[in-house]
Amino acid sequence: MALDIKQFINFAGMAKDLKSFNFSVYGRWFGYINIILCIALGVANLFHVNAVIAFGIISIIQGLVILFIEIPFLLKICPLSENFIEFIKRFETNGYRCLFYLGMAIIQYCSIILMATSLIVVAIGLTISSMSYAVAFANHQEFQNTNIIKNPADADFPHEAVVREMV
Repeated sequence: MALDIKQFINFAGMAKDLKSFNFSVYGRWFGYINIILCIALGVANLFHVNAVIAFGIISIIQGLVILFIEIPFLLKICPLSENFIEFIKRFETNGYRCLFYLGMAIIQYCSIILMATSLIVVAIGLTISSMSYAVAFANHQEFQNTNIIKNPADADFPHEAVVREMV
């Protein structure tokens, strides 16, 4: 019996998150998308013969920092310096995340000065995340985590996967 990736996704939790109208959840979802955009488009812009290469490298670094901000579990399992961990822990509220994403978006918008590239998409994605966190901050919404992937302790988690986890 083969396992499907759809068995691990918590569709009920995602629907609940969409109906909650909590913009911190939307900001987090766009943060996940920004991880992919920053890394993929950062690598894609490394092949220009222009100073845009620097912004491509910055985009890759931004994607990795967002990875640690949006998935705090990684701070516990990756060997990181205490300074970096303290830096990441500063962004645990909607207001600070809004400012963080806005600052990173401004950096990527500056890449347009050199050359219009696909880094514009990264800047727009970061701006959307910033706006989502800004709305959550303005509406005094609590910072909320999202559960896109099912918890292995849930009853509907695939049993074969639990056995594999144990082995």
